[in-house]
Amino acid sequence: MAQREFKRRTSVRKGSTGSKTKKKRVSSAGKRKGSLFARFGDMIPGPEAIAKFIVLSTIWVTVLGGGVIAYYGYGLPEKVNFDVASERKPSIRVISIDGMTLATYGNRYGNPVEVRDLPEHVAQAFVSIEDRRFYDHFGIDVVGILRAAWANLTAGRITEGGSTITQQLAKNLFLSPERSFGRKIEEVLLAIWLEFKFDKQQILSLYLNRIYFGSGLYGIDAASRHYFGTDPRRLRLYEAAVLAGLPKAPSRYNPMVDPVKSAERANIVLDAMASTGALTNARADRAKQYRVRTARAAQTGPGVRYFSDWVLDRVRDYVGYVDQDLLVYTTLDSRLQEIAEFNLERALESNGAKEKHVTQASLLAMTPDGAVRAMVGGRDYFESQYNRVTQARRQPGSVFKLFVYLAALDKSLGSNDWMRDVPIVIDGWEPRNFDRQHHGTMSIRDAVATSNNSIAVQMAMEVGLDAVIQKARTMGVSSELKAEPSLALGTSEVSMLELTGAYAIVANGGFAVFPHAVSKIVGKGGEVLYERTDDFPTRLMNPLHAGEMNNMLAAVVAKGTGRDAIIDRPSAGKTGTTSEYRDAWFIGYTADLVAGVWMGNDDGSPMDEVTGGGLPANLWHDFMLHAHQNIPVRSLGKAALARSKKVGEDDSWRDFTAGYSSGNKKQ
Repeated sequence: MAQREFKRRTSVRKGSTGSKTKKKRVSSAGKRKGSLFARFGDMIPGPEAIAKFIVLSTIWVTVLGGGVIAYYGYGLPEKVNFDVASERKPSIRVISIDGMTLATYGNRYGNPVEVRDLPEHVAQAFVSIEDRRFYDHFGIDVVGILRAAWANLTAGRITEGGSTITQQLAKNLFLSPERSFGRKIEEVLLAIWLEFKFDKQQILSLYLNRIYFGSGLYGIDAASRHYFGTDPRRLRLYEAAVLAGLPKAPSRYNPMVDPVKSAERANIVLDAMASTGALTNARADRAKQYRVRTARAAQTGPGVRYFSDWVLDRVRDYVGYVDQDLLVYTTLDSRLQEIAEFNLERALESNGAKEKHVTQASLLAMTPDGAVRAMVGGRDYFESQYNRVTQARRQPGSVFKLFVYLAALDKSLGSNDWMRDVPIVIDGWEPRNFDRQHHGTMSIRDAVATSNNSIAVQMAMEVGLDAVIQKARTMGVSSELKAEPSLALGTSEVSMLELTGAYAIVANGGFAVFPHAVSKIVGKGGEVLYERTDDFPTRLMNPLHAGEMNNMLAAVVAKGTGRDAIIDRPSAGKTGTTSEYRDAWFIGYTADLVAGVWMGNDDGSPMDEVTGGGLPANLWHDFMLHAHQNIPVRSLGKAALARSKKVGEDDSWRDFTAGYSSGNKKQ
């Protein structure tokens, strides 16, 4: 039997480790530890790799940067066009009859000025607050950008900008106000180009002639003359500081809007000038003020914008397409406008108006020939630009009865004729008097004075509704009028401008009135583009009828529903109140002025028993009393007669107005 071969096995006790195994384990652990450090070591580039990375990065940054510059710079030649940059919206200045600037529309530019012609502190003020390293940088202020970035980072929001004067000029000359990365690149490229093209004094001159100063003003010449009434070559230190503070926020720091905030900003400019060495600290402190004093401006408030907006809408009708700066001379009297705004606001702020739920009002005043002297289209222009004089259509109530009785006069019915105030029913509709009573037989004059509804409707039906409508059309009412019995009581909506113009026709003795506001328009170089002429007016009504209507309306004020409107001279007018007290009117006149007042609410909600003879008549009284100060007292009849004689007519109708040569006075 063959013997098997057996391999020698090495026995290893439990818990013991052979020498080879131990050496192997030690060797493995060392290898693992060494490979970890090796990997970390491999991650650290050597000097050659670092240099290679820097070179490649520089190349790529250069390529990409060059590409961006090429991309945005490709279209720049088209934008670098000084002819296009100089284009601007024409400026239109609206001027009152007494020479006050009421409003300015469009962009108003002054004459170009050179920095070298200005006082030294003007340039110092702008450079100190806008770009203190202006004379040292190449169009881009790297230090300023880093400083602004740090300030914004620490503040957690955008508090400063790094744009230089050159960048601002580039933006104003050639670029849109769009805020984007691409536009910023274009701005930088254009700024560098401007620095290459012009010297620092030329750049600063261009900047001062283009920068926006608020109120539609561009350029330091326009701003200096508008805010301080002076040539920019004579600007004082503090005035220069005020103007230098405006570009940051022209509306917020406008000295005519907020003189206190504007002064605070100017004081910051003075401190900046001191920090740059342009001024000593002592001189800067002496120059500081707490309120900016500007040139004298019109005393009227924002309510005048209702008028100036209305004028602006009509400029093109007179001169066609506007392609040049215009001066629009108007008929508005700034003194009367101020009186109108003051009294209207006071009336609405009164306890009576608040208690009776009156929130809105409007007032229009014109001469008897239609020249508008004051217009307040609402309580607050900034809250609502809706003009309640020219745009609103409201029910006029009994103010509309003017056309009913004028139509009756054409049918040979006179103020001394009698009619019966009795209940009437027309197609199921029964007109009622304000006091809910009927008063029997009364004269037409008394019916007008007491605003009798029953007689007015009877009169309208007798002469014919079509005749009433035609009379209103002849008198300038263009609004839609419905031929229904209630028309006599003013249920068709009309505008205050139409109604007040119609009453002016009676006031002037029966001659046509076209309510107007523009007397002259002057263009470039003083060229007169339009001028209103005083042509002989057209007679619209029989002078006897005008005189008789005048007498009836005078009775309204003397002894009727308009007694609260009595002032210190002869006057006439008519009250109007609509159903549920939604509208209340008083329109009246003297020999020199015609005025209409409306009160109500924009949403048509009822007032608390407000009639035309109440709050509106009181407002009319207050306005007219102040408006006629220092104006001689004249008879209504004599004033109308003078107009009649002016066009070669006789005085055959003077007897109808002879009784109103003295003032109406409350008993």
